[in-house]
Amino acid sequence: MTYKPRRMRFGAFFAPFHNDRTSPTFALERDLDLIRWLDQLDFDEAWIGEHHSGAYECIASPEVFIATAAERTRHIRFGTGVSSLSYHQPLILADRIAQLDHQTRGRLIFGVGPGQLIADAYMMGVDPQRLRERMGESLEVLVRLLRGETVTAKTDWFTLQEARMHILPYQAELEIAVASAISPSGARLAGQYGAAMLSVAASSPQGFKALADHWGICEQKAEEHGQRVNRDSWRVVAPFHIAETREQARRDLEYGLMDMFNYFHKFGGELFPQVKDLDEAIDVWCTGGLGAFGVGLVGTPDDLVAHIQKLQEQSGGFGAFLSLAHNAASYEATQKSYELLARYVMPHFQHCNDNRTPSLEWAASNADRFMAEYMGGIQKAIDSHEAEQREKQAKGAKAS
Repeated sequence: MTYKPRRMRFGAFFAPFHNDRTSPTFALERDLDLIRWLDQLDFDEAWIGEHHSGAYECIASPEVFIATAAERTRHIRFGTGVSSLSYHQPLILADRIAQLDHQTRGRLIFGVGPGQLIADAYMMGVDPQRLRERMGESLEVLVRLLRGETVTAKTDWFTLQEARMHILPYQAELEIAVASAISPSGARLAGQYGAAMLSVAASSPQGFKALADHWGICEQKAEEHGQRVNRDSWRVVAPFHIAETREQARRDLEYGLMDMFNYFHKFGGELFPQVKDLDEAIDVWCTGGLGAFGVGLVGTPDDLVAHIQKLQEQSGGFGAFLSLAHNAASYEATQKSYELLARYVMPHFQHCNDNRTPSLEWAASNADRFMAEYMGGIQKAIDSHEAEQREKQAKGAKAS
């Protein structure tokens, strides 16, 4: 049986992706503006990535970005999406996260992962094959530090000597979310520590097939370690672009989808072959996808509803759906895409209109009775007024 939350949460996952012709200052400001727009549209979450190479994914510090975004928004929560644990001394990272939780007044989710871009690892001299191992070593002590414990630990890449945080997070229990892509390592760690799971490659062919298995692994590990996990905290990420018509959605992607393909080709080589035109790019994106970037959905709000339902059925159900922000459409078309999601897709999964249609139908079925009583009330008021006027006239005639 598929788990269906009473109110599914919605958000966006910002790598982000901006072509290398755009001013980075302008690009960062656009992302901040878009998050402010999501806040106005009542989105629940915004996740901010960490990358150090490649130019397109141009946010190096999710903490710095989130601190600014929090000042410009009212209610939306922020996730580090993700902090690459393999690249940070755990105590310093824990302190930064605790400070940010205070500055956002508890609107923070601590998303963690091993590090996605191999070029990042290479520049820091980190063996890519050890990224997940290092992540596990870091997460083990981070969980303890964030609980206020004193930790002594030594690995071949960090040392903690009676380490403890001098300021704990604002929240009594800071939510931790572990990124899970193709391998089961993220699901295993999420279960081991009772953390949330963040499926960043949910719509990729391999990631889609592994959705249900990964949740099963997460539950199994949670049971082994005496932890509890909840599908409501499971986030699933997928890219899409919607418009009022499918034709308009495709036209919108003339703006930047080819740029996206060029970026992935440069980073992935033969794994991401070049395409000759936009039609081929859309076809590849909507069928085979772009690796961990996933299979895209290009269409209408109704198409997106069906797409999310498919993900629900494949996974067994989750609590939050996150758009993988891509900048393949113009800023204005992207704003419109998120607006359509808020107007027509979110209500379907949040059940906020469940009572509105029955209420309208009930009013319609009783309209004749209500109108008769309504008109009767009007006529009664008219009759009362006329009777009062006649009485006044009669008294006036008698007085004269």
